Amino acid sequence: MYFLYFCFFTSSIYKLNIQGNRLINQKSIAILPFVNISNDIDNDYFCDGISEEIINALTKVKGLKVTARTSSFAFKNKNIDVRHIGNTLGVATVLEGSIRIYEKRIRINVQLIRTSDGFHTWSQNFDRNLNDIFELQDEISLIIAEQIRENFGHLNISENISAIGTNNLEAYKLYLKGRSYQLNWDLEDYNRAIECYQKSLVLDPNFYEAYFTISRSYGILASWGVIDQETGLTKAKRYLERGLHINPLSYLGHFSRASIIFWNNWDYANSIRYLKKVLNINSSFAIAYEGIAEVYMATNQLDEALINIDRALEISPLSPNHYFTKGNIYFLKKDFDEAIFYLDECLKIDPNFSLAIETKLACYMFLNDRVAFKKYIATMPQLISSELCELLFELMHTKTSSLDLKHESITLNIEESFKAVYPWHFYFLIYSGDIDKALLIFKEKINLKIGQLVNFKLDPFLEPLRSHKIYQDIERSFLSKHDTKTVRQKKQVLKSTVQPVSANQVPMYIEQLKKRIQEEKLYQNPNFSLKQLSTVINLHPNKLSWLLNEHLQLNFNEFINKYRLEHFKKEVLKSSNSHLTLLGVAYDSGFNSKTVFNTFFKKETGVAPRQWVKSQQ
Repeated sequence: MYFLYFCFFTSSIYKLNIQGNRLINQKSIAILPFVNISNDIDNDYFCDGISEEIINALTKVKGLKVTARTSSFAFKNKNIDVRHIGNTLGVATVLEGSIRIYEKRIRINVQLIRTSDGFHTWSQNFDRNLNDIFELQDEISLIIAEQIRENFGHLNISENISAIGTNNLEAYKLYLKGRSYQLNWDLEDYNRAIECYQKSLVLDPNFYEAYFTISRSYGILASWGVIDQETGLTKAKRYLERGLHINPLSYLGHFSRASIIFWNNWDYANSIRYLKKVLNINSSFAIAYEGIAEVYMATNQLDEALINIDRALEISPLSPNHYFTKGNIYFLKKDFDEAIFYLDECLKIDPNFSLAIETKLACYMFLNDRVAFKKYIATMPQLISSELCELLFELMHTKTSSLDLKHESITLNIEESFKAVYPWHFYFLIYSGDIDKALLIFKEKINLKIGQLVNFKLDPFLEPLRSHKIYQDIERSFLSKHDTKTVRQKKQVLKSTVQPVSANQVPMYIEQLKKRIQEEKLYQNPNFSLKQLSTVINLHPNKLSWLLNEHLQLNFNEFINKYRLEHFKKEVLKSSNSHLTLLGVAYDSGFNSKTVFNTFFKKETGVAPRQWVKSQQ
């Protein structure tokens, strides 16, 4: 009974996708990376950047589900049916397009495609001066939002939704190039990214987004010991403050602050606070949910961590980062089989994801599955030290003196180890029995808040240290300085909002709508839009969209097509029109597509147009 009620209640928002047997939010979209059809392959990052900016712009439309960049870009350079993409990402529409840059011109071709059947809902070509790219991105984003609203339901759309922090084209190109390096998630490429961002700021010192990305880059490099901690943190804070001075309300600024607060300061409650600010501004920013999950992992609230990483995966279902984080949560839960499942999902998307590779190795160590461990380590030559890891496995599960001589052949480099994903040399020291030295190093690294130990309270490798008083004193002292009581996220509730149109005005506007459309036959214009109709009755498009959805239970296209359908029924039966084809009459009635006409006709009448005409003769 509840399921039937749920399906009825959500029918205006969701539809059953038979292909995947799942409910799909109709107001949802994935922006596929635009194809570079220019002769210059270096324009690839520019095309990716434009695609990403349209994604960022559309996330500002409340009520529209936008797939995150990581997942939509998983289909780059892949010729895959949009129905499969829609089912995989859980979206009703996909935007695909191409970009050609020649001399100082840019041509963008875009198509909005319905994933249920591959129908092209809208397509358009844009040919502009390259210097107009910022206005063009906003224009395309607004048109897409309008098309989704007209076809799938009410959305509140602002006059401008794209907000790029610069009008300097060359600065923007350098920023995009830096982003392409940073998104490789390779620590070496972070330095290349910083160099591009800094060059970008030379050209435009007010480009706040570049300040925020430099800040996060330095913060990550400092946290993970790649650069001097104090120097890196100082730079991260300096760039953050410069960016916030220019734009204190940017969600990217809040995210950068949260990143420093968590990874560099281990201040859990305040990092949650700023991550929530991010989501209040941009609820589609999946990385913020992942950030909240990471805070809950560090504070031993793993059920809350799972809730948040699942939210991130709902927005970005093909993110290797999110799958890794989910696998890592189960690793900290000591549910190693479940952890391997999600780590494998990560590695299916990105086989070289080093965090997942090494966490999976750690899972095999704790499962004490020697066969699986040996087989896995033999296929992973990129591991930092396979010999050391094999000996560590033996130390964890074999208590024989025959290993002692083998230990002597291993040269431990603890400091270098803490620059890697897993400090294997440090773990080796623990299990080789040198507990006193291990505790001294542990105390030193905890005081430095090194990134590799952020989950120290649940790290299974640290288990041999936990029975020692020194470790217990360190943890007790640490917890007294760093409050682990993070604010639990409140369940979202629907806020009561003032109606866009007052109750006593609703009947008047509906009557005016019907009268003007019928008398002036506005529906016969095949390009008639919701904005044009809003001008006719002098009602803002957002209010008109709400009125149609809330009081007539129709989106704009359904509303206008009903008038076209009734007009067609009358005209097609007139003897004076017997020389016209059915499609000709449909076009005269305002339909602009054979597919739209046939689909809508059958949906409303239950039969094809030709069958209906025969039944009336």
